[in-house]
Amino acid sequence: MKTINGSQLRSLLKPECRIFVVGGSNEPIGLCNALREAPECARGVSFLQFPLPGMNTFDYTTLDETTHQETFFLTPDLQENFQARRIDYLPMQMRYIYDYLCRTRLDMAFVQIGYDRDGTLRAGPNVDFWKAITGNARVIVAELNRGMVCAAGAPLVRESDIDYVFESNRSLPQMESAQVDDVAATIGKNVASVIRDGDCLQTGIGAIPKAVLSALQGHNDLGLHGGLIDEAGMSLIQSGVVTGFKKAIRKGVHVAGMALGTDKLYEWLADTPSVEFHSANVTHEIEEIRRLDHFVSINSAVEIDLEGQVNAEVIGGRQISGTGGSVDFMRSARASEGGRSIIAMTATARRGQASRIVPKVEMVTALRTDIDLVITEFGIADLRNANRTDRLEALVEIAHPDFRPELLDSRL
Repeated sequence: MKTINGSQLRSLLKPECRIFVVGGSNEPIGLCNALREAPECARGVSFLQFPLPGMNTFDYTTLDETTHQETFFLTPDLQENFQARRIDYLPMQMRYIYDYLCRTRLDMAFVQIGYDRDGTLRAGPNVDFWKAITGNARVIVAELNRGMVCAAGAPLVRESDIDYVFESNRSLPQMESAQVDDVAATIGKNVASVIRDGDCLQTGIGAIPKAVLSALQGHNDLGLHGGLIDEAGMSLIQSGVVTGFKKAIRKGVHVAGMALGTDKLYEWLADTPSVEFHSANVTHEIEEIRRLDHFVSINSAVEIDLEGQVNAEVIGGRQISGTGGSVDFMRSARASEGGRSIIAMTATARRGQASRIVPKVEMVTALRTDIDLVITEFGIADLRNANRTDRLEALVEIAHPDFRPELLDSRL
């Protein structure tokens, strides 16, 4: 691998070049900043990324008026140029994105790497599509960040895998834990009530996932297998609630694609090899997950309708996020022996002015056949084996009381 500076990096970019940029907590910000110093280098270039809101805030189309971007997730920072049609949103589930990145043309990939405690070169804390992009991109440019210590369970990197190295020394982006209010805490307790000892869990990030994990402190021998690990998951491992000992495969190992948190989490991961980082062909792969008995998928939604259909990405005709990996996990949970697919969400939005349980969703992200349980602060709706009338009644019962009459009227 050859060490390059900012000027040499910029000279690698050519018109019509397609570049994948790793997102999440492993975005190579040093490489991005080097491009900003002479943004004309991005003329005619297309960038691809799966960004996270609040963490990956750079709109690559701002480099030059001819620069294009493809995104697998819509964030607030991309909305303006998405509306201007300079950014294309690709609605794909995580597992399919991996396959897409294996076969689409990638002239270059921007990644971030570093050293672990023992001085071994490893990938940084997001490897969702690592094997896809490193196996497909013609040129791999790595930001070697000497300011981070890599997780002990992150993939090894061979120097021969990297074409060019750009050195930096900076801290990883920080994501503070969400604040859990009384409503989220109640939802967390309701979810915890249906979790059994030995279950293997997948959760997202935010107040409700944190509340769920916090409510599990009395459980035993849980497993973790999902797209991410945060400080709430770390806490359960540290306390011995999550052991992974009941897992049929990867026993004693906690599987994630990405770490999201503060230096407290990253430092702990540097000394915790039992947390293994894998790409989406493992974390989101149904054939892998179906071998994990009692796999429980816990996701959220923008709204759910009285059929049990889920919208997780559109509000008022506006794309606000993406399909992500939730449906991969829902369907995998239903393929797992004893598995359950859970939607956990607040019953209302807009400070109580709108019901999240609606007669008909605006966009169908997940089918009614993908959901087993819907949980709000008002209770649990079990949709397994329920006919249409039973579904309606169960969902109305966990809606906010103020909206129950109109929901019932809407189906008359």
